Amino acid sequence: MKRFRKISRTHFMLGNHAIVEGAIAAGCRYFAGYPITPASEISEIMSRRMPEVGGRFIQMEDEMGSIFSVIGASLAGAKAMTATASAGFNYMQEGIGLAVTIEAPCVIVDVPRTRQDIQPTEADIMQMKWGASGDYEIICLVASSVQEAFDLTIEAFNFAEQYRNPVVLISEANISHMRGRVEISEQNKIKLVNRKPAKGPPEEYLPFRAGENGVPAMSRFGEGFRVLYTHNPHDERGHILDVESDPNGYEKFYDRICGKITRDADKIARFETRFLDDADLAIVSYGTESTSALESVIRARSEGIKAAYVKLTTVWPVPEKLLKEVTEKVKKIIVPEMNMGKYVNEIRRISCGEAHVVPLCKNNGKMHSPDEILERIRSESR
Repeated sequence: MKRFRKISRTHFMLGNHAIVEGAIAAGCRYFAGYPITPASEISEIMSRRMPEVGGRFIQMEDEMGSIFSVIGASLAGAKAMTATASAGFNYMQEGIGLAVTIEAPCVIVDVPRTRQDIQPTEADIMQMKWGASGDYEIICLVASSVQEAFDLTIEAFNFAEQYRNPVVLISEANISHMRGRVEISEQNKIKLVNRKPAKGPPEEYLPFRAGENGVPAMSRFGEGFRVLYTHNPHDERGHILDVESDPNGYEKFYDRICGKITRDADKIARFETRFLDDADLAIVSYGTESTSALESVIRARSEGIKAAYVKLTTVWPVPEKLLKEVTEKVKKIIVPEMNMGKYVNEIRRISCGEAHVVPLCKNNGKMHSPDEILERIRSESR
């Protein structure tokens, strides 16, 4: 545990522990956080692991301080992360909005929980995208196993560095507090992405001039580059735009910081499908609901029901190409969620009536059982 494991091995660890090890493997060397159940173990373990790998750990006074501390570390060149749970994620919204605007790559782990409790929920799924003010895009990944908690933490850092954007990783309470098997490869076999560094004379540097991919090269504090970081829309120099005198500048700014994500939505999309080719009905799920969804689909198939399994790992940006293909192939789509029915509306939007989209909602701190999903499959197949 003193260093990242150099030998490929199978480990049995807590989901929150897997997130920590995934972050270290990705190159995270700065963590700022504030304890909150069921994410507290991430901060606890990071407080030990960061010094062991030459990183820095700081416990902040609250979640708002945590996200701003992480942004500062990112601007100084570090791969940085924080972790929280539902209520704490609320407090981070202003900081997330700043990180998007100044394009500070960082990772935010959210472990959603029911109100005033530690039971799992997916009620926060829309806040991941729409919580902060202004127009922006976010990348959000959802883990459905302890192994994915490790793997997707690395993926989250790679996306953050590639797109200069904050990335949210959701690890539901039943993943974060579950112990499971994790395969960890040798460090040199893990693909890592690093931000594009600023080059050339500092006096010629335009901090927000982007190439064709919409992502600017990034300087670090202390390297002699002068950059004005502001929450306001800004030009290539970082100077604040005046909407009255330069309305096109506003449009250009938002088109770039949103477009760098939306244009690559298909590349960012991570998903898994089974039995889709001949299906009449599909179960579209994300997170731990996917575990029950897969078993229910397999059992439905054994009964002669042509059901398909679609697991979304990327929920933002919405994998529209995949979901459009699903709506064109099947007659009905069932969407099990641990909330009152939220992401199902994105699937309805994409379907445009081509398939009948059925919500299967539950928000009592428990995931759907395979029996519950199978019963809805049977009733919708009659």
